[in-house]
Amino acid sequence: MEIQLKKENPVAVFDSGVGGISVLRELVKIMPEEDYIYFGDSKNAPYGTRDKEDVKNLTVCCARRLFAQGAKGLVVACNTATSAAVRLLRETYPYIPIVGIEPAVKPAVHCMEHPRVLVLATPMTIREDKLNRLIARYADEAEIIPLPCPGLMDFIEKGNLEGENLHGFLEDLLYSYSGNRVDAAVLGCTHYPFVREQIQRVLGEKVRIFDGGEGTAREMRRRLAASGLLRGENRTGRIIFENSLEDGHKIALCHRLLHGF
Repeated sequence: MEIQLKKENPVAVFDSGVGGISVLRELVKIMPEEDYIYFGDSKNAPYGTRDKEDVKNLTVCCARRLFAQGAKGLVVACNTATSAAVRLLRETYPYIPIVGIEPAVKPAVHCMEHPRVLVLATPMTIREDKLNRLIARYADEAEIIPLPCPGLMDFIEKGNLEGENLHGFLEDLLYSYSGNRVDAAVLGCTHYPFVREQIQRVLGEKVRIFDGGEGTAREMRRRLAASGLLRGENRTGRIIFENSLEDGHKIALCHRLLHGF
């Protein structure tokens, strides 16, 4: 049965946990008049260490939940879930604006002539054809180094955004590339922008860092406009946070990440 889409309905943002708040921040900047539902599946996080079929099933289930709540559009604010399920979601709901996220490899490659670009992502995102095709597309223009980062998103999920433990983890993870040994770094997981400053500190001050949040938000606005679903009113939208853990601390962390910390 086709879902009835209305301008006054909310935009849904989905992630495997709290990382998609980095995309929600960009959406609110670009479309402050819209209402939003943010759903984080922290109960099943991390997605990046699961197999593709498992991630696909979890993502489809969460999307159904959000469409049942009246969402007029969906941002899959998770690179792993995008790789596993966004094509299926678009085939299943062709009349609903659905936007996934893509690592910002293109702007990183074009930041200078033939740069050395480090792509930080979850193990599953690194394995997926989607990222490998993207890297292959720009292989002649840059040296692109994919780096799996198992365990990094766990720090953000727990609200540990600074401190000696995180710094030590990043030093161990990035030791081969620290001290300005790369020209650019792509944050290929929506959790990672919340520790951007710490990553910058380890890699070096000259390294340019990119993430795909703003581009994803602009693409959702474009698709809503094309479907005639932008509110276009002079109002401040409201945001509802939901999480599969039904944990008050997790919801409080969402507010903290959205409004600064």
